[in-house]
Amino acid sequence: MKSKIFITGKIPELALHLLRDRFDVTMSENSEPLSKEEIIAHASNMDALLPILSDSIDEDIIAACPKLKIIANYGAGYNNIDVASASQRKIPVTNTPVVSTNATAELTIGLIIAIARRVVEGDQLTRSGKFTGWAPLFHLGVELTGKKLGIIGLGNIGREVAKRAAAFDMEIFYYNRTRLAKELEEELGVTYLPFEELLSTVDFVSLNLSYHPSMKHMISKKELEIMKSSAYLINVARGPLVDELALLEALENNTIAGAALDVFEFEPKITKGLEKLSNIILTPHIGNATVEAREAMAKIAADNIIAALDGLTPPTCINPEIYEA
Repeated sequence: MKSKIFITGKIPELALHLLRDRFDVTMSENSEPLSKEEIIAHASNMDALLPILSDSIDEDIIAACPKLKIIANYGAGYNNIDVASASQRKIPVTNTPVVSTNATAELTIGLIIAIARRVVEGDQLTRSGKFTGWAPLFHLGVELTGKKLGIIGLGNIGREVAKRAAAFDMEIFYYNRTRLAKELEEELGVTYLPFEELLSTVDFVSLNLSYHPSMKHMISKKELEIMKSSAYLINVARGPLVDELALLEALENNTIAGAALDVFEFEPKITKGLEKLSNIILTPHIGNATVEAREAMAKIAADNIIAALDGLTPPTCINPEIYEA
């Protein structure tokens, strides 16, 4: 009898081709996220669960699915999964790391350019018929060349952001909980600064770190007031890193010059008032939304499921301690 797999939302066909040859696969066709009750109803008798990043797979769901041999998250992050509950039941949890790196780094740079040159604002102005011709002081932005970029979180994505920013002749600073070796700093062309010193020094602050609940509101009123009034905040990491009410106030009062968010504190909801501001860009969590990245993610998720259902350790298992004697 074939093992059963439930996929909570539509993913690239590549994963389905890999899985349907050997397993009984059910995929939700809903365009909206499933409720907890719907996930339980579909997955309670499944051997594998492939949730997408927007699904919260909590202890109730895991407890209601006693046959699960793997939870293969479709996303690089996994803060949507109750990993402790899964580990308690010896269920491996996997993610889809690394393959999102280039796409997310590219979007980070794209947002930096867009907010610095007021691209979205200019597009809206032109569409509304308010463009009346070139003028010396019309719609001025700022150049990246010679500006200081501060990257918070110099992991895979942060390092790729640094490489790309170097092409614009930006000075690159970083803050990490663990400072890199001097040789690696020199190779990447980056300079370490303590957190608050980085905030007060740079022209662009880019959040590129993974999320843990202890990091909630890493950027709040105090941090925004430390930043230069001419500085910009970019967040393509996780929404709760930024206190959006504090950010709203800072943008309204010109405490900082602008911001660009691809992720949101209460996603998919946006803090009311942000949408009315012209000095912020809001994109719908599209950091890794490229054909290349999403197909690579699908393959990794499928490979993880195949390994687990074959009795092997999945390639990107994030709780390998469950296999220890």
